[in-house]
Amino acid sequence: MEMQFFVRPGEEMMWWNKWKETRMSWHRALGFGDENYRFHDHDKLAHYANAATDVEYNFPFGFKEVEGIHSRTDYDLGRHQQYSGKKIQYFDPETGESYVPYVVETSIGVDRMTLQVLSAAYKEEQLENGETRTVLSFPAPLAPVKVAVLPLVKKDGLQEIAMDLVHKLKFSHNVQYDEKDSIGKRYRRQDAIGTPFCVTVDHQTKEDGTVTIRERDTMKQWRVSISELEAIVAEKVSMRQLFEKLV
Repeated sequence: MEMQFFVRPGEEMMWWNKWKETRMSWHRALGFGDENYRFHDHDKLAHYANAATDVEYNFPFGFKEVEGIHSRTDYDLGRHQQYSGKKIQYFDPETGESYVPYVVETSIGVDRMTLQVLSAAYKEEQLENGETRTVLSFPAPLAPVKVAVLPLVKKDGLQEIAMDLVHKLKFSHNVQYDEKDSIGKRYRRQDAIGTPFCVTVDHQTKEDGTVTIRERDTMKQWRVSISELEAIVAEKVSMRQLFEKLV
């Protein structure tokens, strides 16, 4: 995935440094440890570039590139202008000048980023009871499945309440419904695919309209009102919490 950001000639290094820090901030916002990221500035540059760096992540097999940030000067638009015979210039109303914009490019490898997130998120944890659980600790905004809804048992009307919750949540989030096996086994299945939150419907739900939320990474549980559930899930899985770390 690439972005080409057009800048005034002479300001490209300022913007290259700005994008360098902004992109590193994005990677670190994922919460996989600041120490696992580093810049690798290029000593040898492509003929069209006057600055280049890589964002590297410490994979299990060592530091490898996941993104590049390059100052490409006016090479791209200049070549288009040269071979098309058409002027590709921008009139800058602030300076009163016309110029071929310079380009600062950020380029992130989709497959590399996917591997990086999977590598960072995958865990095998030893529990107090001696069991091992497999967890994909995805940042909640990146998790493919946001929430699982689980009736404690398959009777007493709990399934119907759970399916009603699925219907309310599915228009905003990718939701799974699971009623097979014990609640513990269902929690483990959701841990293994990286679902950040499980919502359990039990007999108390019928009495007071509350459900239990279980958080994947800490395994902590707390009860909330069904009327508050949508807002709670939406806040916890929102991309906003990542974007706010960039400000």
